[in-house]
Amino acid sequence: MARGACQNRWKMEGLAGSRRRIAMETHFRCIVTGRGPEGRSFVAEDRQVPPGPLGIYDFWLTEKVPAPVGGPDLLSGRPTRLEPPPGGSVFRYFLIPPQDPSLTPEAAERAAQEAFAAAGAAHCRVDTRLNPMMHTTRSVDYVVVLRGEVTLLLDEGRVTLKPFDAVVQRGTNHYWINEGKEPALLLGVLLDAEPWQK
Repeated sequence: MARGACQNRWKMEGLAGSRRRIAMETHFRCIVTGRGPEGRSFVAEDRQVPPGPLGIYDFWLTEKVPAPVGGPDLLSGRPTRLEPPPGGSVFRYFLIPPQDPSLTPEAAERAAQEAFAAAGAAHCRVDTRLNPMMHTTRSVDYVVVLRGEVTLLLDEGRVTLKPFDAVVQRGTNHYWINEGKEPALLLGVLLDAEPWQK
């Protein structure tokens, strides 16, 4: 598909549609190591990671820290959730599609409601005055931009991030904006955390 055609489809489909389309065209591979009965390392899994809601690709999840190194794949058959499980962690990529300036406020609100509900995170949309995709998670997130450029929107300010910039997102209200023309790819490790005290 020609680049211009892709951009036109993003505009027609809006935020939720562009995330789905980009996800359908993007594949990531995950290698999981294991240890045999004699203590020798080997490749336990070599798999393609399917996309989830909000442009999320989850590679591994733990339900507690410290995690058992020989624990099973906890993602199998489990729906993708925005937040890590209580006491656990999640390792993922996430795609941020280019912002669609033609999206009406009503359509943006609808898309945000649908996307967060699909990720079990409707409760994370606490203060959406600046943008319907603003959200707060009960986690400390270690995030690295791998490809593209994004702007981290906060309640009081914004910062533009380029490849290999890192963010420690500590359970604050935020949203990732892509003002470019191509999808941005970010890596995140999310750890369950105690929320801020009011």
